[in-house]
Amino acid sequence: MLRFKSLGSGSSGNSTIIEGRCGHAVSRLLMDCGLGIRVTAERLGAAGLAYQQLSAIFITHEHSDHVGCVSALALRHRIPVWMSEGTYRAIGSPDLHGLLRFADHNVPIDLGAFQALPFSVPHDAAQPLHLRCTDGSHHIALLTDLGHPSAEVIPYLRDCAALLIEANHDTEMLRNGRYPAFLKRRIGSDHGHLANAQTAELLRAVSHDGLTRIVAAHLSAENNRPDIAQQTLSAAIGRNHSDIEVALQRTGSDWVEIAG
Repeated sequence: MLRFKSLGSGSSGNSTIIEGRCGHAVSRLLMDCGLGIRVTAERLGAAGLAYQQLSAIFITHEHSDHVGCVSALALRHRIPVWMSEGTYRAIGSPDLHGLLRFADHNVPIDLGAFQALPFSVPHDAAQPLHLRCTDGSHHIALLTDLGHPSAEVIPYLRDCAALLIEANHDTEMLRNGRYPAFLKRRIGSDHGHLANAQTAELLRAVSHDGLTRIVAAHLSAENNRPDIAQQTLSAAIGRNHSDIEVALQRTGSDWVEIAG
C-alpha cells in the first residue's frame, strides 16, 4: 500500500509525507521541509504522525520553500536526509553528523516498505530531483517544481495511479499581475514553474484509466486560483472538475491512498 499527503504547498513552504506498508513493515518519507519545524510537527500530528515515525527526509532542491528547516530537524531527531550533491553544495554543505545520503538521477532509494526513484527536472536549482515511488505493485509520482513539460520527465509519470503535480500559475494572471518583470520572466521561463496549461499538457501525455488521483500543487497565491487550475486540468483529460484535487498552502491535501 502507498499513500501520500501534502502538509502544505505553495511559495511559503512545501512538505509532503509519503507512506508505504508491506506486511508489518511501515516506511515514511518526508519530502521537503519548507514549512518549519513547529508547523510541520502540527500538521504531522493532525495526520496522526510524529517526527519519531519518519524513516528519512528527501530534499528536492535548495530553494528555501523546500529545504527550510532540514538541518535542524534532522539533527534534533536523528533522521537520515537524502538530497543530490548539487543541492547539498547549494545549501552550504552543512555538517549533518553522518545523516547525509546522496541521491542521484535514476538511482533507487530502498526505504524498506517502498522504493523511491529520484529523477531530474528542469528547474532553476543546482541539481533538482523529484520522486517516483513504488511498493512493487503501485506507482505514484510527486513533482512540485519544474519549468516546462520536459519529454525526459514523462516516463516517470507514466503508469502512475496517483500524481502530485505542480500547477503554479495561470499565464494571463501572471502576465497582468503585479509581480516585477524580472520575476515574471523567471517564473515563466523553461526553468521556472509550470503554468496550468503546461501541467495540462503533461497530464494529456500520461493520463490513463488507472490514474485515479491527481493533486495539483504549488499553486501561486498571487497568480492562480484552485478553480482555474481544476478547470484547466480536468478539461485537458476529459474528467470532472472535482476529479482534480488541490494541495493548499495552509491545509495541504487529504491522504491519497493507493491500495490493491
